[in-house]
Amino acid sequence: MRKIGFLGPRATFTEQALRTLPESRDAELIPLPGAPAVLAAVRDGSVDAGCVPIENSVEGAVPPVLDGLVEDPPLIIAREARIPVRFCLLGAAGTTFPQVRTVASHGHGIAQTRGWLATHLPDAEVRVSSSTAEAAAQAARGEVDAAVAAPLAATEHGLAVLADDIADNPGAVTRFVLLTRPGPPPERTGRDRTTLAATTTNRPGTLLGLLTELAVRGIDLTRIESRPVKDRHAEYWFHLDCSGHVNEPAMGEALAALYRRCDRLIYLGSFPRAEDGTAVDETPADGVGSPVVPQAVVHDDAHAESARWLTAIREGVGR
Repeated sequence: MRKIGFLGPRATFTEQALRTLPESRDAELIPLPGAPAVLAAVRDGSVDAGCVPIENSVEGAVPPVLDGLVEDPPLIIAREARIPVRFCLLGAAGTTFPQVRTVASHGHGIAQTRGWLATHLPDAEVRVSSSTAEAAAQAARGEVDAAVAAPLAATEHGLAVLADDIADNPGAVTRFVLLTRPGPPPERTGRDRTTLAATTTNRPGTLLGLLTELAVRGIDLTRIESRPVKDRHAEYWFHLDCSGHVNEPAMGEALAALYRRCDRLIYLGSFPRAEDGTAVDETPADGVGSPVVPQAVVHDDAHAESARWLTAIREGVGR
């Protein structure tokens, strides 16, 4: 039986997202204490895959996950899920708002309900927990008076819903990713996403040059985030999400060109996009495109090396 780790404990939004993925069927789902623990378990083979949150539509990216993805041994994203995030205030049955002196949640849960908490529980002490489900467990154990968590946590921990749908932005969505050790990418669907991480030399126009390699090939850049390189001052990892699949010619050309331009380029997977909608034609119309920025002279050996790298990641044996 396959083992899949997820950000625990039970009844987190991550477990809810994982259960929407086909890989969860007939698999043993194992809660783990934090996103770094999930990544470590996938790397050391304790589990076959791991599910973690990577981005929220209100609070942005999840830094520990982005930082963990650029570490070794390599990991890749095999699939993603997006779910609406519905927060409730949970506590013991019969608890009234004036009785709530302490309330706990994950940092993102607190951030997304800060306005509601300030209005309805202005005197309550707000405490940060490792997850929304752990906050619910704390409420069940009597360590706090209430928790901001998913409705699923009420059933899991025997709590009552004291207030429902309390998010300041009710339309918030969180994106989760399923991580595995490297292997061949899933088949192309026509609605795919490719994720990369890149570092570059800190020179004027360098980042523009990277983005141009995508633009001139009609590849849509859907997300860019920067994170500091831990052991280098004033240098950054750029995390990129692009529309398209590594096995598509345009994407392959772009990745090979980025490999030649970057100090380091990490391929983090090509996988089906989770959002609803129809396939998008990502091929630019004839005569339409972005201005081409002149490229540095690239020697034949650099082209050969980038071609070898591209072949390796397409076959699932490289990074």
